[in-house]
Amino acid sequence: MSIPNAERLVVAADFTPDSTGRAGVRKKVLGLGEELQGMGIIIKLNSILRACGYDLIKQLHDLGLQVAADLKLVDIRNTLETDGTLLAEEKPEFLTVMGNAGVDGMSSLRIALPNTEVWAVTVLTTSDDTVCGEIFRCPVNEGVLGFARLAKRAGINSLILSPKEGKLVKSDSELADMKLNSPGIRYPWSEMKKDDQVRFLPAGEAVASQGIHRVVVGRPILNAGPNDDPTKPNSKREAAEWILKDITDSLAEKEKTKQREGVVTI
Repeated sequence: MSIPNAERLVVAADFTPDSTGRAGVRKKVLGLGEELQGMGIIIKLNSILRACGYDLIKQLHDLGLQVAADLKLVDIRNTLETDGTLLAEEKPEFLTVMGNAGVDGMSSLRIALPNTEVWAVTVLTTSDDTVCGEIFRCPVNEGVLGFARLAKRAGINSLILSPKEGKLVKSDSELADMKLNSPGIRYPWSEMKKDDQVRFLPAGEAVASQGIHRVVVGRPILNAGPNDDPTKPNSKREAAEWILKDITDSLAEKEKTKQREGVVTI
């Protein structure tokens, strides 16, 4: 599945509000868009999109950026169809829906957004087997495969899952052609206190070894800034550049390995 390497990076503009409230977050999102302008990456919007409205999609489009509306929609079929119809006016390139919305709900949303790639969310990357069992009454791997199959039946060909389930999905013949999008990307230089991610990998490993098509990265980029440590990026743009380089280098090394082993890539 051919994807330009720049479009393999989805930057999560999930800024935490401060005393400036949603106006301050909106300003940070647009500032991030300006800083990353021209890189070819995708911007993901979550809480701020709910707070400020769909006009924010147009503002990022005006900067030449593709937008993923991470609304994680879940509701009855009629409501999801309405959600899709209203969102269609702003033409987000990508949109998330919860896999537990069911086949009818996901299908109606997809049909209402013919020009948007819908991503079905399987099991959140903050969940381990215990949490997944409490919510869905099954371990993580079983939940991921179950929601993936529901999405497939709904005509959705893209998933949100952790990078550690990439091979699991790709090894299932029914799901092997699904596009895989993974949050839960971390690096030694991006370690943070109170990190809630429990299933994670570096971007290069996720793409080259697990078959992930796009990685969704928030805090490792958002927390980057001026510092005196040469092992850490000095800006959000530099952090994004480092991650893109990791992806490019890892895919190049994978291709070299294939060639050494006599594997022909078509």
